[in-house]
Amino acid sequence: MTMNVEWLRGAATALVTPFTATGAVDEERLRALIEYQIAGGMRLLVPCGTTGESATMTEEEDQRVIQITVELARGRARVIAGTGSNATISAIEWSQAARDLGVDAVLVVAPYYNKPTQEGLYAHFHAVAEAVGGLPVVIYNVPGRTSSNIAAPTALRLAREVKNIVGIKEASGDLAQIMAILRGRPEHFRVLSGDDAVTLPLIALGADGLISVASNEAPALMTRLVELTLAGEWDEARILHYKLLPLMEANFIESSPGPVKAALALMGLIEENLRLPLVPVQEKTRGRMREVLMELGLLRGATHVAA
Repeated sequence: MTMNVEWLRGAATALVTPFTATGAVDEERLRALIEYQIAGGMRLLVPCGTTGESATMTEEEDQRVIQITVELARGRARVIAGTGSNATISAIEWSQAARDLGVDAVLVVAPYYNKPTQEGLYAHFHAVAEAVGGLPVVIYNVPGRTSSNIAAPTALRLAREVKNIVGIKEASGDLAQIMAILRGRPEHFRVLSGDDAVTLPLIALGADGLISVASNEAPALMTRLVELTLAGEWDEARILHYKLLPLMEANFIESSPGPVKAALALMGLIEENLRLPLVPVQEKTRGRMREVLMELGLLRGATHVAA
């Protein structure tokens, strides 16, 4: 039987990781970003995921970012730390380290590059979940990044057979696959959208929430959108969805998190620094981000923070 994690519902932010001009983790701006999220009503925070550029960070940097997030969030928000790797032994070690830092759950992405079979995916997630005992584990399916897809039968097998695998972040874009998971999931197993733009229809189909990129810029608006949708307030939710859709789309004009970091720099929240092989966005993209932010009223009093 799946562990019942009642708090795993609603909107979560896949936090960017601010860097300084010299490439170090910018702890001051990370703290400010977390405070901005909590002030905007965000109660679920996800550090060190794809949006956090974890693939370019050291184990020590990951742990420091997680530690800061846990310390600031304590009593105010839950923390779901990204701890995935394409090596199962590393995913286990990183998940255990995150558990020891006090996270509420871990988000484990499907192994990338290796292209495991469905049996390999099952064995990978089973091993990670078993190694962290009672800590909730959310599996993360994003084939566009990993070149491997967690098929619905595999996700459902994990949900039924591994008690502390409590949910899936689904970013495959395959509605038939996601519906199969929603239809067949056991009680308490959560399905979270991994794509801002399809959150409304997925919640209409029975999904439980969203792990969002756009909430980095607009935590209050994204929280409200998910709350309205979960409450079945469809008319108001649709209006807000279409208001936010240009931001959701603009965040992926170039490889994420390039556009969202450009936007946050325009808002004065971080410096626009990324780690290679990612580079700052083109000026055309930055201009589009500025337009979208102005339309949403998110640039009032903000100035661009240069690298």
